[in-house]
Amino acid sequence: MPVIRLPLVTACLLACATTPAWSGAVLDRIKSKATLVIAHREASVPFSYLDGHKKPVGFAVELCQRVAEAVKKKLALPALKLDYVMVTTADRLAAITEGRADLECSSTTNTAERRQQVSFTVPHYITGTRYMVRADSPVQLLAEFQGKKLASTKTTAPLKAIDKANRDLLLGITIVEAPEHVKAVEMVEKGEVDGFAMDDVLLYGLMSGRPEPAKLKVVGKFLTIEPLAIMLSKDDAEFKRIVDDEMKRLIRGGDAGKLYERWFQQPIPPKSTALNLPMNYLLRDFWKYPTDIVPQ
Repeated sequence: MPVIRLPLVTACLLACATTPAWSGAVLDRIKSKATLVIAHREASVPFSYLDGHKKPVGFAVELCQRVAEAVKKKLALPALKLDYVMVTTADRLAAITEGRADLECSSTTNTAERRQQVSFTVPHYITGTRYMVRADSPVQLLAEFQGKKLASTKTTAPLKAIDKANRDLLLGITIVEAPEHVKAVEMVEKGEVDGFAMDDVLLYGLMSGRPEPAKLKVVGKFLTIEPLAIMLSKDDAEFKRIVDDEMKRLIRGGDAGKLYERWFQQPIPPKSTALNLPMNYLLRDFWKYPTDIVPQ
């Protein structure tokens, strides 16, 4: 029987026809397991934290759940299971780069350095570094921590910012690296440090969950401007396109704004207290033209 040799173009067309449009490292994994893994944090209130029943909740977590629905529809899956894995500031990038999670849904800043390893979608919040101090502290500005101890959380953008400012301005601040946000708050409460530098929205969220929030306050001008965004793999452009498109749809359609009101202006678990934080002008203006491109 003679061997039939198809023209190269025809062979390519046939091969391409059998390749699903969603093919990619992350989407293939999600498709094969019918499971999407969401990385969350323990205490990044109100973005990603554990409620009173140890269940992952928060603004970023709920956005990721909406994104998961878009992925399910795109892959034409009858069902998509959501698994959750808790990460810290130290291992959150590794969770994405090693494929242990598909989306990191929390309060991670989109930086040029991190974009060497991972991708980010459209920011869900824009914040900046300020300082938590005890209510009786006279400190208001970074320079007033001179000769004092200032904590921040390991591997975070605020830690790098205060370290650089401390060196550039010769402030003589003793910088203390805390393993997690809650530990840094406890250090402030116990007087082990004089302040805690972190994204101001996280500081307000952490304060709301303390036994005596009135004993703490947030002070200072913004030291940095930080776009917070859901983190995902660099290895699947189609997966990123689905995530980006859904984030833009949620923002333009008003769903993201409604979720914002729920998590920032209404009572939230576990204590049914409200942060009472209206949307700041930075995020409001950025969401007019939502994009994953952020200022450096």
